[in-house]
Amino acid sequence: MSTKKQLLSIFALGGIHEIGKNMYVVQYADNIIIIDCGAKFPDETLLGIDLIIPDISYLLDNKEKIKALIVTHGHEDHIGGIPYLLKKINVPVYATRFTLGLIELKLKEHKLLRETDLIEIHADVTLQFDPIAINFFKTNHSIPDCLGIVLSTPEGNVVHTGDFKFDLTPVNNQFADIHKMAEIGSKGVLVLISESTNAERPGLTPSEQLVGQHIEEAFLHAERKIIISTFASNVNRIQQIVNAAILTNRKLALLGRSMVNVVEVAIARGYLNVPEDMLVDAREVKYLPPEEVVVLCTGSQGEPLAALARLANGNHREVKVLPDDTVILAASPIPGNEKSVSRIVDHLFQLGAKVIYGSSSYTGMHVSGHGYQEDLKLMLTLMKPKFFIPIHGEFRMLHQHRLLAEAVGVEKGHTFILKNGDVVDIENSEARQTRKIPSGDTYVDGIGIGEVEGIVLRDRKQLSEDGMLVIVLTLNKADSTFISEPDTISRGFVYAKDFEELLTKVNMLTKEVVNELQTDSRQQIHVFRREIKKAVGQYLFTQTKRKPMILPIIIEI
Repeated sequence: MSTKKQLLSIFALGGIHEIGKNMYVVQYADNIIIIDCGAKFPDETLLGIDLIIPDISYLLDNKEKIKALIVTHGHEDHIGGIPYLLKKINVPVYATRFTLGLIELKLKEHKLLRETDLIEIHADVTLQFDPIAINFFKTNHSIPDCLGIVLSTPEGNVVHTGDFKFDLTPVNNQFADIHKMAEIGSKGVLVLISESTNAERPGLTPSEQLVGQHIEEAFLHAERKIIISTFASNVNRIQQIVNAAILTNRKLALLGRSMVNVVEVAIARGYLNVPEDMLVDAREVKYLPPEEVVVLCTGSQGEPLAALARLANGNHREVKVLPDDTVILAASPIPGNEKSVSRIVDHLFQLGAKVIYGSSSYTGMHVSGHGYQEDLKLMLTLMKPKFFIPIHGEFRMLHQHRLLAEAVGVEKGHTFILKNGDVVDIENSEARQTRKIPSGDTYVDGIGIGEVEGIVLRDRKQLSEDGMLVIVLTLNKADSTFISEPDTISRGFVYAKDFEELLTKVNMLTKEVVNELQTDSRQQIHVFRREIKKAVGQYLFTQTKRKPMILPIIIEI
């Protein structure tokens, strides 16, 4: 019985023109498959924001059509938004064994574990959501158990690569299934959706094996305590650190909640081999001979509250950086984090530490988990897609990936460089991009989700830059005359004792505005507030060239 062809639609709610909060949607007729649901961390302009997740308003409007959330791997930018999605839409989650372990940690924290249907998958599984069949293939990345996805629809096959590189000598012996990729390509790929993070970097991504050799060499030369920082999710790198610690007869202490959590999951699920007597509590470090200990910590990206930053500032409770300790940053700074990392490196040098840091090519302490140009071209060559959608990168990276695709045979005009919310519709093997669906950022602020709007962020920015002025007025309710003099309170604007004349003038100006409004007629409170803010704001700007937030508080008695 043949299935009637209907519209195949592909779009992203996150992960295009950015590196973070990945979320992609494939829809055929009334069947929606979600791929990944990530989060990203805010920059310094988003004051008070804890996390940024995708806008899921389209999914909420169509939740009865959603069949599954399939997760390619366990990095935060691919799983960080899952608890927030599941609070709104209870959808089955499909992921590999290690990825599920990391998702479970998040769901426990949000008290969602019992209510969620978590289904373990592997590369040889087939999922059936009639008329869509889903198959998988193994890929290499900087975290175990990564999968690419093949969605077979009546319109044709859609392949999502996940994050990948081609490492022919992987540390964990999880080899990319190149033969299976070639077989998928030989059967025909209608659309390839492929990551673009390193599309500007020529050559092939180096193997993780090289890093292990450099770590061992650094351990052998270290005279005192070693502190090494890397991504908590990079289990392969952690195994190399464990191996180097075994080689040099050192104990291992873990700092940072995410590091402790990931190591526990990796050991419990058999992805990390650590001798039973190797792990020690961080409180024991100061009692051990310095040449017999390694401290593995989070914070390689300069995060101000992570363990490495606290060590560099000298305010970690259990561990101190002492002169001639060796500190290794086994990760390259993500673009945008360079300044924070440099600040930490400076502080470490001031403490007298020997610091190994800098670009991966210089120190040999890091290789990327994302494919360079030759890796990307190999994936394109194996898949031979008719249409191509580059994802997971800034615009320049997506543009470069398009050029690579055209260089290996993808027809010009068959690559779609999208924005989040742009929809590629495919019907009768013809693709077009003519419509959009709602998309954007949702801010998580403490326990609130999506409650912080742009105007709130503007207020926070104004408060952080120019402070606040509170003007308290006590008026007679009957005729709006003053019962007492206005009182002006400055917070983060000027120091009151040094600017008494300025604040006295503000009080006088406030009285003038109120008295002038009284002569017209009985005014409503909101009119008083508006005119006071306007007059005082103009005066303060002429005197100080600053624009504090002005809050008139009117008490009627």
